[in-house]
This record gives sequence, structure tokens and C-alpha cells, in this order.
Amino acid sequence: MSKGTQIEIPTPGQNQKQYLAGALDWRTGAVHYLIGPRKNNLLFRQLLALLEQHCGPQIKRIYVVADNYKIHKAKAVGAWLATHPRVGILWLPSHCPKANPIERAFGDVPDKCTRNHTRKQLHWLIWDVKQHLAHNSPWEYKPPELYYGSEVEAELTKLYLESNSKIAA
Repeated sequence: MSKGTQIEIPTPGQNQKQYLAGALDWRTGAVHYLIGPRKNNLLFRQLLALLEQHCGPQIKRIYVVADNYKIHKAKAVGAWLATHPRVGILWLPSHCPKANPIERAFGDVPDKCTRNHTRKQLHWLIWDVKQHLAHNSPWEYKPPELYYGSEVEAELTKLYLESNSKIAA
């Protein structure tokens, strides 16, 4: 828009909101996601169940890299993980969004879809997001430089050894 002018951007409905939760498969670049009415641990547990279902029985262990957001550490999530031993969570360092691959995959959703949109109904805005994710994937995953440090290598080796010792036991 021209300097000094502003166009009216309609809001879809009466403060309607939807939340996007997703995971990036680093091997294929595919994004698996859910859209839900609340950003809570239920949405996260549904995402974990979706990932477990998508992987099928041939994959013995599923690791989900998560940040330290409170819904990821909820008691209900811990209880869900206890009943689904194939799924494990690897925690990112606090305040380190550059280390989170999904941030790069979802980072352009506001710019391309939700900010300054002209949709009058929420379901069309959600359609825009789904179209964006479908047309712009797969995302090529390139680990950031922080993954190449000796501390990270030591932690990965430790996780690998722990995993193998549990399998052997």
C-alpha cells in the first residue's frame, strides 16, 4: 500500500482462532501437521499419535524434537508417552528457535498466508495455509551450525548408547 494510506483488513469472524501443530520429517522433508481450536497438550498428543500412525510398525523408535513450551511437558503428555514407548522426545535448548527445524518450515506461514490476509471466513484462511504447506513442501532440512559442536556429538553418542542398551536389555 502507498505511504500514508492503510487498507482495512477484515477479521475472519468473531475472534476465531485455529492453531497449527506440526512435525518435519528430516529424511523426506514432509511436514505432518494438525490444525486445532486450542494450543494445548491435547493438540500435541494428537500430533504425536499422528506421527506414530504415519510411521507404521516397521519403525521401531520415533524421536520428536521439541522445544520447552509448557504444553510439550504437560503431565498428560508424560502419561501418553508412558503408554507409547516407541515415541521419545528430544529437548531443544531453551530459547533456541534456530535449532528447531519446524520453525523454518512454518516460519513463512504468517508472511504468506495469515498476516494482512483478505479472507472473510476462517475456513478459507485455513485452506490457504494447507495449500501453502502442500505446494511448498518438501522442505530440505539443513542442520544449523550449532549441531556440529563436540557437545552435540557427545549427546548424540550418549542417546545412541542408551537406546542400544535398552534394546539389548
